[in-house]
Amino acid sequence: METIEKQVAVLMQGSDYGDQKIKEMMTRELRQRLTEAVKEGRPLEVYCGYDVTAPDLHVGHTITMRKLRQFQDFGHHVTFVIGTFTTLIGDPSDRDEARGSVPPMEQIEKNARNFADQAFKVLDRKKTTVRFNGEWLSKMTFADVIKGASYFTVQQMLARDRLRNRWDANKPLGLHELLYALAQGYDAVNLHADVQIGGSDQLFNLMAGRRLQEAFGQKPQVGITFPILPGTDGSEKMSKSLGNYIGVTEPAEQQYGKIMSIPDKLILQYFELLTNISPEELAEFKQAMAGNKVNPMELKKRLAREIVTQLNDKKAADEAEAHFEKTVQKKEAPEEIEEIKITPELLQKIQARLFKEEGSVVSGREVGKPETEEWFVPIPLLLTEIGLAKSRSDARRLIKQESVRIDGKTVYEDYAEHGFTIKIGSVINVGRRWVKLG
Repeated sequence: METIEKQVAVLMQGSDYGDQKIKEMMTRELRQRLTEAVKEGRPLEVYCGYDVTAPDLHVGHTITMRKLRQFQDFGHHVTFVIGTFTTLIGDPSDRDEARGSVPPMEQIEKNARNFADQAFKVLDRKKTTVRFNGEWLSKMTFADVIKGASYFTVQQMLARDRLRNRWDANKPLGLHELLYALAQGYDAVNLHADVQIGGSDQLFNLMAGRRLQEAFGQKPQVGITFPILPGTDGSEKMSKSLGNYIGVTEPAEQQYGKIMSIPDKLILQYFELLTNISPEELAEFKQAMAGNKVNPMELKKRLAREIVTQLNDKKAADEAEAHFEKTVQKKEAPEEIEEIKITPELLQKIQARLFKEEGSVVSGREVGKPETEEWFVPIPLLLTEIGLAKSRSDARRLIKQESVRIDGKTVYEDYAEHGFTIKIGSVINVGRRWVKLG
């Protein structure tokens, strides 16, 4: 087993509490807990909980999973907790509004199975215990809940910024939301946890677990929290609903391409939180970027290879990189291209929308008839209708960035609205996506 100091350095790398004193306290407690475990000849009991509000994991979830894996590699016991019960409440820690309706239990159970399977892309299956917190939380009596709640005050619950802001703004704040931290705290008690890992927005919940453990005569767990990963847009937190995510089960070439699209400002943070890069090499990268001594593109390629290899294997990473270089850097069409049918209904839909735009520079133009071989269409409208852009404004943004090519020719902003001739067999390239009109 590695030395205690080595373990502490690796396990605390990238951690963030928003308060240096708390970080120093947790680092000190982790060192003490590791020392005690060595003397007692036992591994630490480590866990992280995941609510199953979505069916799939993205790389933001793997930050804590990678930390669990590091604990496993050091010989400690890891429990992967799936919040089948806490999902029914909904964590308010990162919410400015009340959550919508609770997913039905059948969906929660299905998502839970998906989470468990996907987690083993990072965790060692043989060394991982999977538990569902409904096992113990569903058996609690009302008296148990009252007893647990007596260890906290409403003032403590409202000390969290998100909840305080909703209270001050007179926005709905459900009583059940105040009980979320209590429910998560019972996870720590039931598991007799030495260490709990979570996102930085979970700090209050981890501290609630410490409080309950003390009340039940247990030594309070060490909490290790990590920053919330920004999405590929570089601003909002990674989320499937926002479309700025990198899915754990997505094809390797999509994972690679999305990583290559992140803003340069995220390179170092992604390296620190999503790879096994050493602190020394990370410092070298930081210095090189500050002095403009390295091309960010090369660092992104290294980053993409590291993450894709971790989630798949080296062969998949090599193939994904070759695909990126061919289709994005050299702008060559891939061997297999998705085909989209140009139907009479699609053309009629484009024409109908076009003629509704009074005053448009294209108003009155003929899109073309279904039986002809070529059609003259405004590109923002076409991209939106065939699903290559979310909206007309999104399509115009892509065109302005010169990210749209048709049959090898870049579509420029100054004439995109006036129309562009397309035909059966035309190949459209938008960023990393390629489609062929059929």
